[in-house]
Amino acid sequence: MTVRRLTLFATMFPVLLAGGLAIAQTGKAPPVAGKANAGGEPRSPDGRRYLAQPLVTKIFAADPSAHVFNGKIYVYPSHDIDSGIPDDDLGSQYAMRDYRVLSMDRPGGPVTIHPVGIDVGQIPWASKQTWAPDAAYKNGTYYLYMPARDKQGVFRIGVATSKSPTGPFKAEPLPIRGSFSIDPAVFSDTDGESYMYFGGIWGGQLQRWANGRFDANAGDTDLKQDDKPALAPKVARMSADMKQFAEAPRDVQIVDEAGKPILGGDHERRFFEASWLFKRSGKYYFTYSTGDTHFLAYAIGDNPYGPFRYTGHIMTPVQGWTTHHSIIEFKNRWWLFYHDTQLSNRNNLRSAKMTEMTFRPDGTINPIDPFKD
Repeated sequence: MTVRRLTLFATMFPVLLAGGLAIAQTGKAPPVAGKANAGGEPRSPDGRRYLAQPLVTKIFAADPSAHVFNGKIYVYPSHDIDSGIPDDDLGSQYAMRDYRVLSMDRPGGPVTIHPVGIDVGQIPWASKQTWAPDAAYKNGTYYLYMPARDKQGVFRIGVATSKSPTGPFKAEPLPIRGSFSIDPAVFSDTDGESYMYFGGIWGGQLQRWANGRFDANAGDTDLKQDDKPALAPKVARMSADMKQFAEAPRDVQIVDEAGKPILGGDHERRFFEASWLFKRSGKYYFTYSTGDTHFLAYAIGDNPYGPFRYTGHIMTPVQGWTTHHSIIEFKNRWWLFYHDTQLSNRNNLRSAKMTEMTFRPDGTINPIDPFKD
């Protein structure tokens, strides 16, 4: 889940508020968004053709976290709604209240929208804003990891469980001890150990934890120290029951080609939010969003803790301000899940998409353009 800078894209992608309200009431997108040209192919407001089409159109599903369970693809997205809240840099307009799982038998196949898996009212410790989730499976149980504001307005990360990948999920009474910020992503390695990667600056509050405890006065964006190492995402190994951290969270170091930390002023490479980790050919790929420069980026390391050497961009900017993704392997092919604002032209009403991702012989990723032209 991401926040936005008010001055960007406000005029590029306008849409009537009434249209957004109609979406919330009917589940249908307004006809002005992603309108097709005479040839019938949807185009962006500036005339470009989209690389991929939304997985679903009856709901707005953002921040798609995809997994392969039992030979099927399950996607755990944020459920965007029109809250009527004005945009701000802290993401107040992203007022999601529940989670609904998507599933498909294969890429390109029909997508099922499952009933609500859990609502914010069923999470005892949470007050509002169920942002980008993730999921995991172990020993017959499915785990849903959920960031939300607690009763004091501080983002924490909680967990809910189910015997079904689609829920319903039952939340633990308290958030994970020692958790904070947003965007959990859980990676399970081949040795059976699992790790949670998390964090996000700006509305994700990571800058307010820079000294190890919450500081409400630490600012709304970053530390504004462009010549010093950028704020780092966090990683913690999970306990055997997948419900707690087995250790204190530590920094995920993202370094340049010389092994030096990426600096705070390097907005095209520094971490903003949306951690995701996958393993390929013995290498660990830490992937993330650069936020206000709108890239999906990646860095490669030799173990789950890093350090990870910055390697490049996975995807150039999509339509809309936010960019948040996941990456899976399915039947020996790799797939990138992402979102954009094709159906709404509004930054807080986004649609999940997917496209194939390929690698060069040296293991680097062939960059993806979300538009065909």
